[in-house]
Amino acid sequence: MYTQDQLKAMVAEAAKDEVLKHMAPGGILGVGTGSTANLFIDAIAPHKSHFAGVVSSSQASTDRLKKHGFNVLDSNSVESLPMYVDGADEIDPQGHMLKGGGGALTREKIVAHLAQTFVCICDGSKQVDVMGQFPLPVEVIPMAQAQVTRELEKLGGTVTLRKAKGTDQVFVTDNQAWILDVAGLKITDPVKLESEINQIPGVVCNGLFARRKANVLLIGEASGVRRQTYWWINISNHNKKGRLGVLF
Repeated sequence: MYTQDQLKAMVAEAAKDEVLKHMAPGGILGVGTGSTANLFIDAIAPHKSHFAGVVSSSQASTDRLKKHGFNVLDSNSVESLPMYVDGADEIDPQGHMLKGGGGALTREKIVAHLAQTFVCICDGSKQVDVMGQFPLPVEVIPMAQAQVTRELEKLGGTVTLRKAKGTDQVFVTDNQAWILDVAGLKITDPVKLESEINQIPGVVCNGLFARRKANVLLIGEASGVRRQTYWWINISNHNKKGRLGVLF
């Protein structure tokens, strides 16, 4: 029986193999944030010469990548990425994800939308039939915190302002914003809810990755790593063409 840490390490290794198999040398890789993403960074580090550079979704990941000697690029300097690898706090049977437990949801979504293929890596505990057991993070401009809280409470959840771990200080994102965690939701239509929350004035972003869901899931289970693919079409903002997520 594998521990959760062992399962995370297994999917990180599987993600390394996935990337090296499907990304041509000289490409730019998107890299996520969190404990599983950290293991992926460590696993892919010996192969950094395979990549022209990487685009990171958080300052924490940037620091880790630079420590390994990666060429970290600003997202504004690239038009698209072949692949993006990141974890999830929950993923449903359609490949919709709930993310942001580490507080990097906005930058993760920016990098995810640059990617042709989103590879989600997680252990089996993150796979759910209906999302919402994990509190939904919503990044907000500080002056709108109370107003957004009232609007989110209308959705039927319990809203909590996130504090920095082990302190009474408000958690501040890399974007100098705050995070409201919404517990108690039953998210049966994640695409609709993602759009609805984003329309609340003061919301920067929310942790539903439904409009841009996963293409490939590498999930660690008792029997090993299972690979699953999902169908996805992205309407690119810059060229207005439908783009099929690449399924390998």
